[in-house]
Amino acid sequence: MRPALAAFAALLFSAPALALTGNAPPATGWAARPIVMVVDARGDLCTGTALARDLVLTAAHCVTRPVTYEVKAFQDGVAIPVRTIARHPRFDYASYAASRATADVALLKLEAPLPDIVVPAALAAARRVAVGETLTVAGFGVTLAGTPHGLGIPRMAKLAVTGKPGSLQIRLYDPATRNVSAGLGGCTGDSGAPAFDGDGPLVIGVVSWSTAPQDNEGCGGLTGVTPLLNYRAWLVETAAKFKSPIAP
Repeated sequence: MRPALAAFAALLFSAPALALTGNAPPATGWAARPIVMVVDARGDLCTGTALARDLVLTAAHCVTRPVTYEVKAFQDGVAIPVRTIARHPRFDYASYAASRATADVALLKLEAPLPDIVVPAALAAARRVAVGETLTVAGFGVTLAGTPHGLGIPRMAKLAVTGKPGSLQIRLYDPATRNVSAGLGGCTGDSGAPAFDGDGPLVIGVVSWSTAPQDNEGCGGLTGVTPLLNYRAWLVETAAKFKSPIAP
């Protein structure tokens, strides 16, 4: 990651969450059905994706504190306690805070099933994305950095792949603003949000960080995604151990 991201990662250490800033539309249809809110005992919020009725995918940096966590579906707001947290064994918070790519993925086993209105997503095909492709990000983050505006409301945005995407990191930006001026992108509350591949609930990565335009601190510039390509086997094996199997 670029050095400018170090300050942003330091900010996340005290408030581990990112949101869809800008004038992003409400999440609807297949993009809205799988996403849930991940809330800790201090009230900090991240986004997660249901992969099974009682299994949620999110960013590992969202669930590092020794506190209790709950998951809420936007549709009914009922809090479901998290029974077990599994962070990928190669996730390293020091690397994350230093803006280095790491295995920023985690699975949450819930105490009870999510409501029927939540429709679990599936893993996308195992592949690398290319520059210029479009991914859909959906999350519960704020719409204006540094404020609570829009927090907890599901929104979605189609963002374009930029930079040099690989198996460790994908960078996205608003194709209308191209990281030159403020546009759509992840912000506070969107950490752990899914990046969907294609026109359906197929998760190809999770949101890990964001910047303001031209790599400044904030939101509306780049949205950093941890691709699931290297971690699929772990996800499938861990889900099976939790007795919440998902398709490979």
